[in-house]
Amino acid sequence: MSVPAAFIGVIIIWSTTPLAIKWSADGPGFLFGVSARMMIGALLCVSLAALLRVKLPWHREALRTYAAAAIGVYGAMTCVYWGAQYVPSGLISIIFGLAPIVTGAFAAYWLKERSLTPAKITGSLIGVAGLALIFGSRRLDVQAGAGLAAVLVSVVLHSLSSVWVKRLGTPLPALAVTTGALLFALPLYLLTWLLLDGHLPSAVPDRAIAAIVYLGILGSGIGFILYYYTLRHVEAGRVALIPLITPVLAVILGSVLNGEVIDAREITGAALILSGLLFYEIGERLLPMVRGKREIP
Repeated sequence: MSVPAAFIGVIIIWSTTPLAIKWSADGPGFLFGVSARMMIGALLCVSLAALLRVKLPWHREALRTYAAAAIGVYGAMTCVYWGAQYVPSGLISIIFGLAPIVTGAFAAYWLKERSLTPAKITGSLIGVAGLALIFGSRRLDVQAGAGLAAVLVSVVLHSLSSVWVKRLGTPLPALAVTTGALLFALPLYLLTWLLLDGHLPSAVPDRAIAAIVYLGILGSGIGFILYYYTLRHVEAGRVALIPLITPVLAVILGSVLNGEVIDAREITGAALILSGLLFYEIGERLLPMVRGKREIP
């Protein structure tokens, strides 16, 4: 598989995921929506593994990798689904723009990647300032604030999961990692749904059904396979560049298809987050250029 093609595929899928998450919970509830999505994803991946004759190892190293990946599949997804009840889909994608910064912090500690340079620290501070501006918006009520906090926790869990999988470095096919993670996470989803809801919806809107199927096939199945394939071939901090691109597309989709509006304060905060992320990635190349110009008499 082409790594650039997988990278682009993840961008496209992740750009549409926040809006699909909101639609999938419209009617049946977020727990039913995410549980049904993961069930479809698990069935798809098991079928693909059997069809392609991809073995699913169950030795100790493989189990640790599945567990690490399940932190993102279960923990991060549960948080973002709950938060999506109160947060616009475009804003969800913007908050996920902080993923490279959080991933970089974990990678510096666990993977010994060079993630805490002056330029990266500066970019991180700019991004945090943007996040603070969004949280400080006067328009936010208690529920919206809690929703944003849940999305932020999702970012942390997603980043932790990514770096942990990278640190383990178990040589497994991306399909095996995805299938194992879904099989680990699915019982947790079903148990959570039974304990906190447990009721099958009497009717599910057509749009919610379409969103659940889309997320199950592309979001949980194909999307995770492409993501873990990319993660295996690209350093963790570089994979986290994806959220630099997806917020722009997600905001456009949310505005056009769902009538979402992000006010000026949130737009400013979003601009700070993306600017900080951009500086985080290219600041080390810009600073020498600036210093060189200053030294020219």
